[in-house]
Amino acid sequence: MAIETTLSILRRAPILGLFEDEALRVIANVADTRRLRPGEVLFRHGDRSDGGYVVTAGTIAVGRAGAEEPVLLGPASVIGEIALFIRMQRPATATAQEAASVLRISPTLMKRVLHEFPSAAPAMAEVLTRDLEAVAAGLTSVERLFAEQEASERESRGHRDVV
Repeated sequence: MAIETTLSILRRAPILGLFEDEALRVIANVADTRRLRPGEVLFRHGDRSDGGYVVTAGTIAVGRAGAEEPVLLGPASVIGEIALFIRMQRPATATAQEAASVLRISPTLMKRVLHEFPSAAPAMAEVLTRDLEAVAAGLTSVERLFAEQEASERESRGHRDVV
């Protein structure tokens, strides 16, 4: 893939688009490219991460077995945003839906780029903070739903005991 095409994709990628072009050039030149065949697994739920990925072509489905429909991600999508910064267990499985390619960006590469081009760091921290706040709000909603369900079941059991 031509460097200009790769740079165009990286500019549109969430969080990475916060970097200046010179930083994106470093990422484009150093990141590993991986091509996937239809149905090929990029990583599985529970695998230890080796970085985050930017989809450069095709479509990748990300989801958990038995969960709702997987999320379909196309060019300029970031898969494993947190894995760009730290090594962790993968929370889902990513599978190519068609011939696809991705750039793997390791935490080591991200640290290098942030060290050499620190101006994007505050904006990245803000984006990651907002993302984590959204996750926390979602967890609070789920906790409330479970509490309501439990209260309803208790009430239902109490009503049966009386009858």
